[in-house]
Amino acid sequence: MRARQESCCFTGHRPAKLPWRYNEEDARCLALKQRLADAVETAYEEGYRHFLCGMAMGCDLYFCESVLVLRERHPEVTVEAAIPCPTQADTWPEVQRERYRRLVAACDFETMVSSQYSSACMQRRDRYMVDHASLLIAVFDGSPGGTRYTVEYAMQRGLNIVDLPVLAE
Repeated sequence: MRARQESCCFTGHRPAKLPWRYNEEDARCLALKQRLADAVETAYEEGYRHFLCGMAMGCDLYFCESVLVLRERHPEVTVEAAIPCPTQADTWPEVQRERYRRLVAACDFETMVSSQYSSACMQRRDRYMVDHASLLIAVFDGSPGGTRYTVEYAMQRGLNIVDLPVLAE
């Protein structure tokens, strides 16, 4: 594993909180994916080489895909799937489960933070990522939930935060 000072983690919303929901061809989604790819590239240029992803549906998977593209150009980049529990993707639509399995398999490391689902395993995963990074990239609209929890925890821990707001237009 890489040192915390060269590690970057991510938090962001799931499709239900995004204005385009599951429509990744929506212009707003495509624009967000580009902004995310730019933020990942900037993190690399600033010396970040290890990227931690919570592997949730939606923005987490966009982030993971961006980092895997970056790794194609820079093989020293590593990607860690921080998985909250073994059943994380079990209830997702099949196309999203396939995407999840493909992305987890492409990661360099896989960390299972809880051996089974519990009401606290998602926050445990979020704390794990923040505790092992010095930069957080966040796609955040200010609403309550796991993304807000992670941003607030990262602020308490003194991480640098790159905010990529969700744009409604």
